[in-house]
Amino acid sequence: MSAQPEAPAVQASRRLTPLATHPSPQGWRDLARVERPVPGYALTVHTEPNYWSGEDYVVEFLGYRFGFNAEDFEQRVTAAAVKLGLLEANELDDDETADLVELAADGLIRGPRSGLGRYLVRHWERVSLVGDESLVYWLRKLVFRGAWLDHRVKEGLLEVAFDDANGEFGYRDPRGGRALLELAPVPSWHELQFRR
Repeated sequence: MSAQPEAPAVQASRRLTPLATHPSPQGWRDLARVERPVPGYALTVHTEPNYWSGEDYVVEFLGYRFGFNAEDFEQRVTAAAVKLGLLEANELDDDETADLVELAADGLIRGPRSGLGRYLVRHWERVSLVGDESLVYWLRKLVFRGAWLDHRVKEGLLEVAFDDANGEFGYRDPRGGRALLELAPVPSWHELQFRR
């Protein structure tokens, strides 16, 4: 049995809340934790630079700690849902965005505000796991991965490049290493996609 990768932890302002667990082939496992920093207390001191756009949400993964302002986090969570196929496009209203962000940050939606939220709550048994893959885990992982790649571009460690073969943007090593950095594939929620 292969070990599951460490799940990203998400912090969102003010309180510490453990996430609910879900059944998997490996048994019950804790997906991650959500912390809400106490105002006036400093967050962890960083020994190496990390992506940081604000302190509304903090994602910890593989020893990195990335901070997001609310707008940045909302955009990244929405983009992750589109990448996974849960949504067809990234055009959400405020209530849909709030439901999706609550799911990514807290691991559940307590009181759905939108059709998207009601769909996710109503169909959670089917939507939460595709195969052995957790929707919450992948939303968080793609938020982290996007910020990690953006940070590497900002630091000059990666360059954005257009791949003519597949018509998509990718990343390459500016020092002439591998021609194009290939991103690991993601699971698909296309068959369970939310439709208005």
